[in-house]
Amino acid sequence: MDAVITSLYNGLPIFMLHGGTAILMLIAGAFIYSKITPWNELELIMEGNTAAAVSLSGAILGIAIPLAAALSSSISIWEIVVWGSVAIILQITVFLILDLVLPNLSEQIKANKIASGIFIASNKIALALMNAAAVI
Repeated sequence: MDAVITSLYNGLPIFMLHGGTAILMLIAGAFIYSKITPWNELELIMEGNTAAAVSLSGAILGIAIPLAAALSSSISIWEIVVWGSVAIILQITVFLILDLVLPNLSEQIKANKIASGIFIASNKIALALMNAAAVI
């Protein structure tokens, strides 16, 4: 039992520091992403817009998945910050590309077109999985 307590005592500060950094990166990424999109996700979600909820959920997962990979393979906070920043940039990039390819995307999300929300989210999650694989 002493070994478990010692391990917890030694590892808990690192766990909290790395986990806290990842959580802050996730919050910052979701905030930045929500400011980039031409609609207010939280407002639309509060109004019951499922397409906006699916889209924002895809972005949050799209940032969280690579952050989880960074947490499992990183030895320093800076690696988590760097890979978290890459994940945020990639999520913004995939949104901008989709918005160019599908010019009505913003209007479709605002109009609660669930197919558009699913399409955006699936692209974000697919990119996140590839990003996470590159991090590991």
